[in-house]
Amino acid sequence: MKIGVFDPIFGKMEFEPMLDKIVTFGLGAVEIGTGNYPGNHHCKPDDLLADDRACGAFRDAFESRGLVISALSCHGNPLHPDKKVAEGSDGVFRSTVQLAERLGVEVVNLFSGCPGEGPNATQPNWVTCAWPNEFSDIVKWQWDDVVIPYWKEAGPYAADHGVRLGFEMHPGFVVYNPPTLLRLREAVGTVIGANLDPSHLFWQGIDPIVAIRALGDAIVHVHAKDTALDPENVARNGVLDYGRYDDVGARSWVFRSVGYGHDALFWKRFVSALRVTGYDHVLSIEHEDSLASPDEGLTKAIGTLKEAVLTESASAMWWA
Repeated sequence: MKIGVFDPIFGKMEFEPMLDKIVTFGLGAVEIGTGNYPGNHHCKPDDLLADDRACGAFRDAFESRGLVISALSCHGNPLHPDKKVAEGSDGVFRSTVQLAERLGVEVVNLFSGCPGEGPNATQPNWVTCAWPNEFSDIVKWQWDDVVIPYWKEAGPYAADHGVRLGFEMHPGFVVYNPPTLLRLREAVGTVIGANLDPSHLFWQGIDPIVAIRALGDAIVHVHAKDTALDPENVARNGVLDYGRYDDVGARSWVFRSVGYGHDALFWKRFVSALRVTGYDHVLSIEHEDSLASPDEGLTKAIGTLKEAVLTESASAMWWA
């Protein structure tokens, strides 16, 4: 199992200096954003697809440094009720899939998207409760009329290009927990998988270890990001917190670097659970910690994950 990093943390750096810095941290993999929400700081798919030489040089920049591309990521909302927004997300998705095939990258990470409440909506509508009954009606319409039809076409498109889709279970989108991920996978096929990010599970009250067991071999990629919950703020406000992310003292939860939200024992159990499912790809560190600088957060995450990976590797050898 390799430890890697998601490139938005180095969004202000040029491409090759970024790769050199990643090497100095002792990492073995990089996840690259190709557009939509993560941006395309270091990779513009359409430009690379139009230029074989540039595409080859891009691939060689990783290989020459002993790095692998763990995934290409294009988190957007191709189901957005605003047709222009939806078409933009869909276009980036399809270019990303084509580029992944060209580069030999097997995983594209993304969001499921979220439609509105009906055909005349202008904004997405993420429903969080089943009653009054119109909320259940909205969810039924979303899945039956928009979500499943779109992904029944887009999923095979990815499979035809040799790509698996790693859906990040993220509140605000129709796939936000294991049951919704597995529902989409059942409807579309095994091209649908999970980009497991425990940070979005923690604050929903989902145990990432239980989620790993539920998802099994549907896990195709993993984000390494932590969450710290403030017990007093949770007790007062609950976890559906839409306050500003930088207002840390008032929030029920905040994203933290790996090891600042949950201790090393949890991360050892996390790696163990992944190994049991057969997952042996990459733990991709995503930095969104407002209390730690990128270098500080990355250093802490690497130290915690290395201890977890090495400990579990030794345990596996002992049990073998």
